[in-house]
Amino acid sequence: MAEKEVLLTREGLEKLEGELDYLIRVRRREVAERIKEALGFGDISENSEYDAAKDEQAQVEARISKIRGILRNAVLINNDEDDDTEEVKVGYTVVVKELGTGKEWRYKVVGSAEADPSNHRISNESPVGRALLGKTIGDQVAVTVPAGVLHFEILDINK
Repeated sequence: MAEKEVLLTREGLEKLEGELDYLIRVRRREVAERIKEALGFGDISENSEYDAAKDEQAQVEARISKIRGILRNAVLINNDEDDDTEEVKVGYTVVVKELGTGKEWRYKVVGSAEADPSNHRISNESPVGRALLGKTIGDQVAVTVPAGVLHFEILDINK
């Protein structure tokens, strides 16, 4: 079975490559040193330092594996300078107004691997992201979320 493509912005690709490099070159060594140090405490059957270091090693290795999988399946979002900003695309920033409250929100629509809602980076696969894709300034969208239906108007679109 083919693995799913992972959309990444240039920024997201560079961030993941940097994290992978850090995990491999720095964190692996740090954890290996902690394991070595913990082994020096003697019997590993009741050595909480050793257990904690091995758990940390497993977490680091799992993250390395996950990032490698993402990078292996990465498709770089190429929003050329010539691209227009008439419609919302992955990699674009969109300003919306919630019609019920009048609050304005600025979201960058990114691939799922880069999504970070607390930093206003929403996945193109999320309900809001899916609803915004392909829309233009002035369009209104209704988005079904767990709390109900939200209504937005698109105010601006930028690269």
